Amino acid sequence: MNLFLWILLGFCLMEIAAYILHRWIFHGWLWRIHRTHHEVSNSVFELNDIFSVGFAAISMAMMYYGLQSSANQHWLGAGIGIAVYGILYFIIHDLFTHKRFRPFKSENEALQTIRRAHQRHHQTVEKEGFEPYGLFLFPYSKFNTPFMRKNKPQQGQKKTHVED
Repeated sequence: MNLFLWILLGFCLMEIAAYILHRWIFHGWLWRIHRTHHEVSNSVFELNDIFSVGFAAISMAMMYYGLQSSANQHWLGAGIGIAVYGILYFIIHDLFTHKRFRPFKSENEALQTIRRAHQRHHQTVEKEGFEPYGLFLFPYSKFNTPFMRKNKPQQGQKKTHVED
């Protein structure tokens, strides 16, 4: 399998792993740490950021091991895929959705749909939480946005928007 496919596989598996970890581990026995992400805070960092540091360390270790031999190309590709996922997660989740660090605005309909879905997840600070637990994999049709309606409200639907 070529390197690009390993990168793609690493990225996709990271989204699946993120969903599983977020749903059953972060909202389970690691809720004490993850709760800091659901609570209002004036701090730049939250204890929950330790998870991102852990994923980055795993990604770097995989890439390092993958660079040691051409036979380890799968480790390099998967590590790069995880790193790409992490970069997109930081941009979409931290900067755009939660407006942390150096926030930005965008009218991009796909980003607005992801933000709306994530805001649904944050409607409670309870451990049980709401779907979606993934960043990219969720039922897009449940979030009435222009991205899903092709810029036209369906008959009988109200126009909706995501607040900045």
